[in-house]
Order: sequence, then structure tokens, then C-alpha cells
Amino acid sequence: MKQTIKTIIEDSISVKQAILQNDALISKIELAANKMIESYKNGHKTIFAGNGGSAADAQHLAAELVNRFCIDRDGIPALALSTDTSIITSIANDYGYDVLFSRQIAAQGKNGDIFIGISTSGNSENIIKAIQTCKEKNIFTVGFTGEKGGKMASMCDICICVPSTETARIQEAHIMIGHILCGLVENAIFKQ
Repeated sequence: MKQTIKTIIEDSISVKQAILQNDALISKIELAANKMIESYKNGHKTIFAGNGGSAADAQHLAAELVNRFCIDRDGIPALALSTDTSIITSIANDYGYDVLFSRQIAAQGKNGDIFIGISTSGNSENIIKAIQTCKEKNIFTVGFTGEKGGKMASMCDICICVPSTETARIQEAHIMIGHILCGLVENAIFKQ
């Protein structure tokens, strides 16, 4: 069992090493941070969405911005579209799960906002439809996906494709990248 634990940790480290050594990927993370900072400086917000574990990641990252990450400060506007059960169940019941996020973006998204769609496959239909709605509303889109990027790779303004095909390793990297973005945004807006 100890060797299994060590192997899992080594696999996680190797994915992060691959990210660290990929200048193009690092540049995409930097660009996403800069777009978020620009959006916030212009009075806008970040909208997160994902399914399953990625929904939890969306909620986690929205909370880091709204409450605090590393600095005691005022809140930064962000929301996760997977948190309101009344909205989720009414949309799913009346229109279908595939439009769960796009209907919320149509109602709450504004030109100048940032959308971060999280999907390890890059093919989650409700994230794809959300990106399409963002395009109609001139909302900048960032995708967090796995190695292949799926349909999101060509649809997002920036697609951050984690170099792995294993869901757990991809999700671990998504949280790391999300934390990087939260820290860069927080520092840019609040650090003296």
C-alpha cells in the first residue's frame, strides 16, 4: 500500500513538473490572470462552472475570491453556477441539464465578465453551451481541461490543457492553477 501511495504522489508531481516546464502553458495562465485583473479593474466578475468534482472546484475558487485567499481584504465578485439548487433543479427540469449553465449566464453574465469553465474531458455539453452563450454576450472564456482539450480547446479564448489524461491528476492541477489565478488577482488588486 505504501508504494501505491508513493506512486500516486509521484504521478501528481510529474503532472505539475510538466506544467512547470511548459512555457506556453505558463503563458496561458499568465494571460488568464491578466484578463481577470483587467476585468476586475473595470468593475466586472468571474463566473465559474463545472460538473461533479469540477463543480466543487468552481465553488472552491469562487469562495477564494469572494472571501479571501491570502490577504485580509474586501471581497472580489465571483460566483459558481453550481450552488443554487432551486435554479439548478428548475432549469434541469424545465429545459434540460445541457442548458444549466448557459441559462444562468444569459441571466447574470455581462459583457466584460470572465467565464472559467472546468471540464476534465473538455466535452461537457453544458460547459460547451455556456461558452457559446458567453461568445454571444462578449464574455471572455477560459477553459480548464485535460491534455486533449476536447471541444473546448478550439472554443475558449484561452484553454489551459493539463498534460494528463487521468481525471484525478487533472483535477489536482486545476486547483493549483486556480489558486495561482486567485493569488495573482488578489495581489494585483490589493497588495501595497
